[in-house]
Amino acid sequence: MSEPLFRDPEASVADRVRDLLSRMTLTEKVGQVNQRMYGWDAYERTPSGHRLTDAFRAEVADHDGMGALYGLQRADPWSGVTAETGIGAADGARVSDAVQRHVVENTRLGIPVLLVEEMPHGIQALDGTVLPVNLAVGATWNPELYEEAAALAAAQLRARGGHVALVSALDLVRDPRWGRAEECFGEDPYLAARFTEALVRGVQGPAGERIGPDRAAVVLKHFAGQGATVGGRNSAATELGARELHEVHLVAALAGVRAGAAGVMAAYNEFDGVPCVANRHLLTGILRERWGFDGLVMADGLAIDRLVRMAGDPVAAGAMALRAGTDLSLWDDCYPRLAEAVRRGLVDEATLDTAVGRVLALKFRLGLFERPYTGTRVTDPARVEEVSERIARESVTLLGHDGVTLPLAGRRIGTVAVIGPNADSVPQQIGDYTAPQRPGTGSSVLAGLRGAVPAGTDVTYARGCGLVGGDRSGLPEAVALAADADVAVLVLGGSSARESDTRFDANGAAVVASGNPVEMTCGEGVDLAELALPQGQSALLDAVVATGTPVVVVLVQGRPHALPDLTGRVAAVLSAWYPGPWGGRAIADVLSGRSEPQGRLPVSVPRSAAQLPVFYNGKDHGYRGYVDQPATARHAFGHGLSYTTVEYGTPRLSLSSLAVDRFDDGRAPLSCTVRVANTGARPVRETVQLYVRRVLGGTSWPRVRELRGFVRVELAPGASTEVVFPVDAAVLASYTCTGEWAVEPGEFTIETGPASHLSRGSGLTVTAAPTVGGTGRR
Repeated sequence: MSEPLFRDPEASVADRVRDLLSRMTLTEKVGQVNQRMYGWDAYERTPSGHRLTDAFRAEVADHDGMGALYGLQRADPWSGVTAETGIGAADGARVSDAVQRHVVENTRLGIPVLLVEEMPHGIQALDGTVLPVNLAVGATWNPELYEEAAALAAAQLRARGGHVALVSALDLVRDPRWGRAEECFGEDPYLAARFTEALVRGVQGPAGERIGPDRAAVVLKHFAGQGATVGGRNSAATELGARELHEVHLVAALAGVRAGAAGVMAAYNEFDGVPCVANRHLLTGILRERWGFDGLVMADGLAIDRLVRMAGDPVAAGAMALRAGTDLSLWDDCYPRLAEAVRRGLVDEATLDTAVGRVLALKFRLGLFERPYTGTRVTDPARVEEVSERIARESVTLLGHDGVTLPLAGRRIGTVAVIGPNADSVPQQIGDYTAPQRPGTGSSVLAGLRGAVPAGTDVTYARGCGLVGGDRSGLPEAVALAADADVAVLVLGGSSARESDTRFDANGAAVVASGNPVEMTCGEGVDLAELALPQGQSALLDAVVATGTPVVVVLVQGRPHALPDLTGRVAAVLSAWYPGPWGGRAIADVLSGRSEPQGRLPVSVPRSAAQLPVFYNGKDHGYRGYVDQPATARHAFGHGLSYTTVEYGTPRLSLSSLAVDRFDDGRAPLSCTVRVANTGARPVRETVQLYVRRVLGGTSWPRVRELRGFVRVELAPGASTEVVFPVDAAVLASYTCTGEWAVEPGEFTIETGPASHLSRGSGLTVTAAPTVGGTGRR
């Protein structure tokens, strides 16, 4: 008897899906769109190893199969999985294969299960290599480096038996009060789009129907607009119009879809009153019909259960999400009842077939029917660690300095006082969504500086204050150390470190009560009303500055904190975001001068929470500011200094005027050239930025300016170069009243510079297309 068509690896994915669907019962179909079980409940650790639980076996039997299993290898305080109870790298493939073998060998059709893991900045599993958070990645302005890191993380995931990586990429920091700001690449859609493309290429490999055995399928989170919730409140309402949605919040998603992303995750928030997970206009009208996306749409955790409030009962809620275009659930009680929804006539079985087909297609693309088991694969953790540290080093952003104190290697220093609640804590520099780290993993800032200063330099340390609260009992010790030092390095900021006593919602978001009784100031569920540093940290800053010792402030943080004006008070200010386990070494390298500062702000730094929003690319209404403070940011998007000086010439356009139809063929009909010179005594890696301002014309109100390109160039002392930006339709296009991206006639300013507030421009006129024979036709 011949094998069925769906077992033929030479057949097309579409034909295999069609054949397999024709053989499935309604119950089996429902099983394929379900991801109900928490993966850590599928096994238990015994003295002799890991064994599958009866609960897992029952879950598989319930629908004679399993679509996906989330978080088999997740470890963190929410899951309750520890180093003692979880799955380490040595056991990952074996346990994954045991899960897969049970599903394949104990179901009628033997359809493999998708093993889904969080990979926001490295796989969230014991012994998974942690990368800097996305906000740090964005600060590198180096998508190529991130693509390399994503590929290495995907290889780690597959070597442990995982198949699908869930990665935040689509959210933007439009309100830094939001606790998940650290998961964003920044506030700008163009920058986020470039990193999203790099993510897809890195995780999935070359574009094509098949995903290789050392690559994974990526599901991009969150679709769409979750970074624009009112007041920076997690999972709350948005007030986005269609234009704002398309111009800002869908740009990265479209880039990810065009790069070939296997899936997207529907966001928690609602758009125009309809939750994303049930929003047919968003999931089907835009994503599939307009963009041509044929991949998977996954619900966020328990999001479908929230629809019961609208639909009336779980069966109707599941039908609502399925009709909208959600293919795969996550932990909810609604999708397991889809068979009942079909029988009640709430949703057609053909609609269910479409969703099942997308799940099956991904399994075929991953080669799971031919290679369901992982076996033994070798990865190189040292290489991932090296790339993680490179990202951290390139992300460190010098916000201000006196030109004297840094780099430390250029001065005769007897004592460096390292002070602050973030100075000696690896957990506080690695961010949310991380597994427990093995003892000895990583380097704090204190340890990094001890290894970076010249022999004979004394490095002293005091914590000074707690991360939160106003306790000042540690100030005297810190002040004494600072007063006796030649330089004080003050390491402040925030933390997303979850503790064993942290309380969580059912979807894993931290529950932190007002007043913040735990030392967690950022992360999912940890939104802030006030962005200033906590009272204790502010008092520590004032006290250390008052000693008269030169002070270097290093901010280890997951969101931009509102800063006071430190000009003339401190010698330097640096932002390191959450730089990952080896971030301490990276920060020390920049402070010492072993590495030059390279980072650029991917997000604007506010003066206070009261002046929000401060993103650089708001609508250009010419607002002059509040009576009591400016409306501008403390530090602008794109800002970042170096240890040298760089001069920019005026940008030169190859054309000053052209007709709009010159952009129709997809090529760049003109270019923008700018001369950049290193006028200082140290080398620099400069990030040259291209912005566009629409000055006159168009069918919608313009923005102040919009990033449309960037190039990183290396310049030796005294060297100069000319940077050339092609100016094509993508550079000048705006979202029109017809709902399309197009170049419209009008006047533009093409700007270049080192930051959004320091750009210089040249004018460009785009005229209407010439008419033919006076008929008005082109």
